[in-house]
Amino acid sequence: MPPFDMGRTAKQSVADIHPCGACPVRSLTVCAALEEDELSRLADIVQTMRVESHHTIFSEAEPATAMFNVTAGTVKLYKLLPDGRRQITGFLFSGDFIGLAVNDKFAYTAEAVVASSLCRFPRRQMDALMEEFPKLQRRLFSMASNELAAAQDQMLLLGRKTAKEKIASFLLSLSQRAVRRGQKDNPVLVPMSRADIADYLGLTTETVSRTFTQLKSSGVIRLMEGGKVQINDKDGLYDIAEGT
Repeated sequence: MPPFDMGRTAKQSVADIHPCGACPVRSLTVCAALEEDELSRLADIVQTMRVESHHTIFSEAEPATAMFNVTAGTVKLYKLLPDGRRQITGFLFSGDFIGLAVNDKFAYTAEAVVASSLCRFPRRQMDALMEEFPKLQRRLFSMASNELAAAQDQMLLLGRKTAKEKIASFLLSLSQRAVRRGQKDNPVLVPMSRADIADYLGLTTETVSRTFTQLKSSGVIRLMEGGKVQINDKDGLYDIAEGT
């Protein structure tokens, strides 16, 4: 008589059988495209990983053999310019997807800002799943479109705004992204360093620090412990961001 399988019973849900079903950010991720009875196919190929702060997840020009989903923490994406300077192209939070590549190499480096958790999907197996489940591919394309829109917003920030307008826009963007993750919009969690913010906004670290101090002195924001910023005057911050 075969042994009784304690891992599966008729009453158990997919959340009891594999971690994908119980993932707290599932509704935000590419996985949201799949029904509960389809998640097991994704769970078969996923590898969970934890990356400590300042550790590299993958490097620019490295073979793009995997895709990643951030489930906790914050990750920064950056490119090194020919003169050795660093340009941060984005910050990713829980629910965000990393690793889309137009060829067989990564176009940027991904590094954990704080200790972060990710799901890793081998590219070939993920490609096969997208062929099996076209809705998974559609979800991924939708997320890629959002990434492109964010890149266009970043170009506007870099090219047309003053330092104060950039910082105000940045704080409002973090607040809005928190809402999309189902979190409070205020206070705003700002886990990245002033140097990271500078490399993202095209400013110097000194300018970033000085601008935060100016916003604090004017009463628009309050700097809190734990990398948080309380927005005291959201309308005022919007006016600054829009240059009015």
